[in-house]
Amino acid sequence: MSVVSRTAGNRVGRFPTVTLGFEEDSPVREEAAEENNVREENACRQWLRKICPCCCPKPDDDDITDTVVTGIDDTDKEEGTEGDKPVTGDNELNELLLTVRSIDLLKSQNTGEHHTNLYQNDNLIIRRGQTFQMWITLSRPFNRNTDKLHLELKTGPLPTVSNGTHVIIRLVDNLEDDRWEAAIVKQDDKRIKLSVNSLPTAVIGKYQLAVETSCPNGQAISKHDPANDIYMLFNPWCEDDAVFMDSEPEKQEYVLNDVGLIYYGTEKQIGVRTWDYGQFDKEILAACLFLLQKSGTPPSGWGDPINVVRVISAMINSPDDFGVIEGNWSGNYFGGTSPTVWSGSVEILREYYKNRGSPVRYGQCWVFAGVFTTVLRCLGIPGRTVTNFSSAHDTDVSLTTDVYLDENMDFIEHLNTDSVWNFHVWNDCWMTRPDLPPGNGGWQAVDATPQETSQGIFRCGPASLAAVRNGEVYLKHDCPFVFAEVNSDKIYWQRNKDGTFSQIFSEKNVVGLAISTKAVGSDERNDITHLYKYPEGSEEERIAVEKACRYGSKADAYTSATAEDVSVEILMDGQGPVMGKDAELTIKLRNSSSEKRTITLHSKASVMYYTGVHKATVKEDTTEVELQANEETLLEWVLEYKTYKDHLVDQAALMLTLSGRVKETQQVLATQFSFRLRTPDLIIKPLGKAVVGENLTVKISFTNPLPQELKAVMFHVEGLGLLSPQKINYGNIGSHASMSVTVNLVPTLPGVRKLLASLDCKQLTQVHGVCNITVEDKNSTNL
Repeated sequence: MSVVSRTAGNRVGRFPTVTLGFEEDSPVREEAAEENNVREENACRQWLRKICPCCCPKPDDDDITDTVVTGIDDTDKEEGTEGDKPVTGDNELNELLLTVRSIDLLKSQNTGEHHTNLYQNDNLIIRRGQTFQMWITLSRPFNRNTDKLHLELKTGPLPTVSNGTHVIIRLVDNLEDDRWEAAIVKQDDKRIKLSVNSLPTAVIGKYQLAVETSCPNGQAISKHDPANDIYMLFNPWCEDDAVFMDSEPEKQEYVLNDVGLIYYGTEKQIGVRTWDYGQFDKEILAACLFLLQKSGTPPSGWGDPINVVRVISAMINSPDDFGVIEGNWSGNYFGGTSPTVWSGSVEILREYYKNRGSPVRYGQCWVFAGVFTTVLRCLGIPGRTVTNFSSAHDTDVSLTTDVYLDENMDFIEHLNTDSVWNFHVWNDCWMTRPDLPPGNGGWQAVDATPQETSQGIFRCGPASLAAVRNGEVYLKHDCPFVFAEVNSDKIYWQRNKDGTFSQIFSEKNVVGLAISTKAVGSDERNDITHLYKYPEGSEEERIAVEKACRYGSKADAYTSATAEDVSVEILMDGQGPVMGKDAELTIKLRNSSSEKRTITLHSKASVMYYTGVHKATVKEDTTEVELQANEETLLEWVLEYKTYKDHLVDQAALMLTLSGRVKETQQVLATQFSFRLRTPDLIIKPLGKAVVGENLTVKISFTNPLPQELKAVMFHVEGLGLLSPQKINYGNIGSHASMSVTVNLVPTLPGVRKLLASLDCKQLTQVHGVCNITVEDKNSTNL
């Protein structure tokens, strides 16, 4: 380990009796010394070279040591040659100093204790608020009576002691919690073993390590070695860290699990796909820190998880800061990758990092959320991907989802800016909230999909789930928007002849359904709706809604309920319609009164984007139904394949809208039902035994469900520890034809691994498959 001296501006160590101190270095002088490898000489040697350059040539770099003596004899400065330094490069002089020869950061031991051993990184990665150890080899045995030593850690472009980006770690006899300290726990001749303690509030990031020593003969500081850089992360295992999580199974799931599940579809047709988070993969940690750097936020704020997740929320999307992913909901993905093709975050983050911040094309909500989970877990913040079915998008801060109809009960398109997404995917992250009233810590909702701006930037959260549940929308950050997504009432307004609007109907249980995330320790779906809101229709839920809406722009929308004796409901058999076939639903009408009721019922089938945005109307009908007292009737509704096949977009989403009026009472009926056309899965099967380092062939099979040819079919395959992301251009697949393709791979990691595959073409999307492959260690197979 080479060493260099302090700059001229630092007088510490000039006098042997003075305790070692610290002042800010001059970054200009330090950078110049490192870049040019300049080693200063004394005035005598410089004078001799001028007189006789042949007898006293300028020394080569190899002959110059990295040790500089200070405090021996500063006669040059007193004589006016301030730019010169004492002589360096003399072995006898270096032997007088206490210098660092090498540093061993005990990576294997420390990473195991810090739960960071899974990171594919050559540097030491530790978690804050927890001790770590290192061996330091010195030029001679350390004398506790006369020698001094301290560590320095620097992070960010302008490290400063006052903001926590320049840390001085002094030696103490005994370590105490909640402070930066180091203690010698073992001494072996010239080697000393240090135990180092860090703050549970320390700034996360990449630190440069230096060791400064001093003795009666002078002082020296070790030269920067990139191999000794240390990465500091959040620590869910530390009780004093803001992201502390008590449950070990939850930490295993929400921090250490690098594969997860993302749900999509509708609440009655919940689909699931596997996602490779890959937070431990090579370059991912560097990419995550690059993301924070590119945000322009000062590193001094990177110790606060509230601030960090808000920054990440903004930087995952690209509209206003050239973040990771460019969103695209148009159906035209020329020049990029279709959002349904991605199966993991690694390829996306690596591409963004490699291109130094050029947004990756393209993503939609589940892609934003999948990458967000990767970044959270990589940095040490417990995080999970969450899907909200029938997710409202409130555009006017009314905290209601408003539907506007004209005098004939037809939709007024230009007024219907609010929408209800079939599903929307965001994230929960775990942390304390000292900035909010007690009780609002724990899970916080954050969202990287660019929907609405927050303080002028496309971001959302962290919003306390407890605050959302209780309707406390006045608490930061972005609680009103999240509340509307999960618990807004859907209110229908009809235009009057004079141009005003009257509230004619409201639905109170159609938004925020089956909120889902992967269960801890299994591949089951965990319904967490109860964390976002009280049971629908309960007194607590109604109070929360009315409390929240008092802060909205339509606070007067809540009027006393009117009698309603006719109801309408849309039913679906099993898992619902299948792509390539007719879609069949059932409409149930019920008259609960003791008198006859006559209903004029309008139905409209629309092709929708999963975001709730209307694309095209494909079928409309009007029918009159007569119901006797206390009668219930079922109406069959069919949408033929030939009617919708040329209009579908991503996710194959459709919506049936019913509106009607009861002739006898003028009661208004209205409801909307979203559904999707299910697509088949890819079948993945390994052909042979999977062993680390040995070739394995995998077969991927698929049958085209459509009575038409699939053109320009592309497969995307990847698997952590199995195969880096690959794209296979297959060609065309005929109508109802079956096909298969083989993939050759060489497993790199043992254990149960997941191979993911997806299919993409213009005629069919959201086709994917997953296969568990048990990989044996090569050594175990030879036993």
